[in-house]
Amino acid sequence: MMDMSKIAAQLFTLRDFAKTAKDLENTMKKLKDIGYNAVQVSAIGPIPYKEVKQIADSLDITICATHSPFERLKDDLTNLIDEHKTWNCGYIGLGAMPPEFRVSYEKMVEFVNIVNPIAKEIAQSGLKFVYHNHNFEFEKFGVKNFFEIVEDHTDPKVFGLLVDTFWLQAGGASPAAFIGKYADRIEVVHLKDMQIFNNEMTMAEVGEGNMDWPPIIKACEDINVKWYAVEQDICYRDPFESLKISLENIKKW
Repeated sequence: MMDMSKIAAQLFTLRDFAKTAKDLENTMKKLKDIGYNAVQVSAIGPIPYKEVKQIADSLDITICATHSPFERLKDDLTNLIDEHKTWNCGYIGLGAMPPEFRVSYEKMVEFVNIVNPIAKEIAQSGLKFVYHNHNFEFEKFGVKNFFEIVEDHTDPKVFGLLVDTFWLQAGGASPAAFIGKYADRIEVVHLKDMQIFNNEMTMAEVGEGNMDWPPIIKACEDINVKWYAVEQDICYRDPFESLKISLENIKKW
């Protein structure tokens, strides 16, 4: 049985409803009513971080992780770390590497070499850097994809992965096998389902698609995943309803 206290809502799903402080407060209230007690902060509007903290605290909502801009990781890291500490948030995430690094083995190594000292400074502060995958990271340049480059060039205690179940499957990987392989890097997982809609591969509410969830959840529990963030980049109904459906299905597990 899953520990429901580890379930969060990824605010990227609700990015159109979190552009102002008032929007964010209303959104978090709705999430609380649905049954979420934690969120991942991603793609919200330019809201002062102390105000974000006040809103979350007023509703007893935990901020478990973020997606933070690459520019801030490079150029504003001290303040970024301080903000996460104010939020009591242990994971500074990067949503994806910038497009200019996705073109060759050499550019991916360059990206990893840029991130390494950043990730080390984050680790020294008591937090952890986590990289969120899509499917493009599975493209092989020569004989290696991005994750194999990460294996070769980084310390798992420092360079973590925030794995997304949908994008793992879209990349041709077995989510359960991948989670097991990179167990020493994974503490946060995005739960996202896959369906076929109008003959196209699309995202779905967790439990409403075709992914094989029992082995995925077992793999996560085997490595003691700390947080599961429910995410759906594209919803085909009201996104609050999508997050509610996902949570109700997870409760059934």
